[in-house]
Amino acid sequence: MIASITRGTYRSEDDGDDTDDETAADDAPGPADGSSATLTGDDLVLGYPDADQPVIDGETITAAQGEVTALVGPNGSGKSTLLKGLADQLTPDAGSVLIDGEDIHTLDTKALARKLGLLSQESTSPDSITVEELVYHGRYPYRGFFEHVTEADECAVDNAIDLAGCDHLRDRAVGSLSGGQKQLAWIAMVLAQDTDVLLLDEPTTFLDLHHQLEVMDIIETLRDERDITVVVVLHDIEQAARHADTVVALRDGEVKACGPPEEVVTEELLVDVFGIDAEVDSTDRGPRVTPLAARHDDPSI
Repeated sequence: MIASITRGTYRSEDDGDDTDDETAADDAPGPADGSSATLTGDDLVLGYPDADQPVIDGETITAAQGEVTALVGPNGSGKSTLLKGLADQLTPDAGSVLIDGEDIHTLDTKALARKLGLLSQESTSPDSITVEELVYHGRYPYRGFFEHVTEADECAVDNAIDLAGCDHLRDRAVGSLSGGQKQLAWIAMVLAQDTDVLLLDEPTTFLDLHHQLEVMDIIETLRDERDITVVVVLHDIEQAARHADTVVALRDGEVKACGPPEEVVTEELLVDVFGIDAEVDSTDRGPRVTPLAARHDDPSI
């Protein structure tokens, strides 16, 4: 059995949720019905119990309906912390998170999981389960405690596996997969949730170039063909510039810039946020970044 990952994404089926089978079935449409949602973090203050100061202190961001929003910034800038706050994995000290104007903290676990999915960096599962079994766990929000697999579940799992491009891995044990193959399997699981909003925390980190491109292609398909709102944390500024509709650049927990890639990804921003000298050229695929040198005059980087 897979351990609980986070509220609003996946929990094991014996978590004691008392949602009955009929309610789960009735609320199951998800984005397959053409819906999507706007996700807003309003005046968010986010931190950790053992820290003296918040990581994010009063920032507001909006992920527009049916668009890709990329969070970028150096290590320790607050990207993953912000994503955890948006996913209800980290409770804000102040501020609110809204999906289409509804505060996510008013939603129970399954109701939130039908609206918002998260693929975190800490995702783990038993090595012995198959990819198909893993993906079926993504159907948790739509199933009652004693409910068997339905035709809708089967369809959603098949569609998710197909979209993630891992049908050839369906019967493989998760423990036998490469890092890139595992990432595709986990993406298929979160796709099977059929959510309006999808949050991805560094989904391309540690992947080879082939699997990076596969993941980014999936993200574009979710936006272009399924109208899903995607928020993704990326280390690669050029990936963000090429694939995102909106780039949010953070440094030291502060949003330094937010807007279309061609407005945000500038030589000045790369100095200010990343501490590097670089050339930025406009192309038909978005800004192209050529790093030149690291700056050593800023001790905070």
